[in-house]
Amino acid sequence: MSSVLRIYPDSVLTERTKEVRDFQGMGELTERMLKIMIENDGIGLAVNQIGVSSQVFVMRLDEEDDPIRLVNPVIVEASEEDKMEEGCLSVPNTHIEIIRSESLLIRGFDPDGKEVEYKFENLKARVAQHEIDHLNGILIVDYLPKREMLRFMMEYEELMKEGENNSHKGLL
Repeated sequence: MSSVLRIYPDSVLTERTKEVRDFQGMGELTERMLKIMIENDGIGLAVNQIGVSSQVFVMRLDEEDDPIRLVNPVIVEASEEDKMEEGCLSVPNTHIEIIRSESLLIRGFDPDGKEVEYKFENLKARVAQHEIDHLNGILIVDYLPKREMLRFMMEYEELMKEGENNSHKGLL
């Protein structure tokens, strides 16, 4: 399995990931994901961002927080909405305003296959939704209106050519 961070327009980022049925190795995978996320100054990482097609994401907003590792996450409830600018480790040097729910109830499994449920609010809810988008093949740029998307693609292509993406640091 790859541990190199995948960068837009890598096709693995736009494919829907597969449900995890065998939890063997999930602990090691989520450990590796957390390490890559931290090395890149991220606060969340979906496994397809390192080239693996499984429904797994990790997040840790703060060094004092215990990391969250979620397998096969499903949003059960969502409420309120808020608009905020987001970045993405897989789309460097890009920030886009996105409307997301402020509060979520999510069910899924821990890396050992035990069912878990989380209530997330504010930034944690936003990060979880961002990572679940990744698992569904949705990127922050997909929230852009068509005209802005065309402009983004031209500017992003230039950025990539110029090599200004030496740092893959991002928000999520």
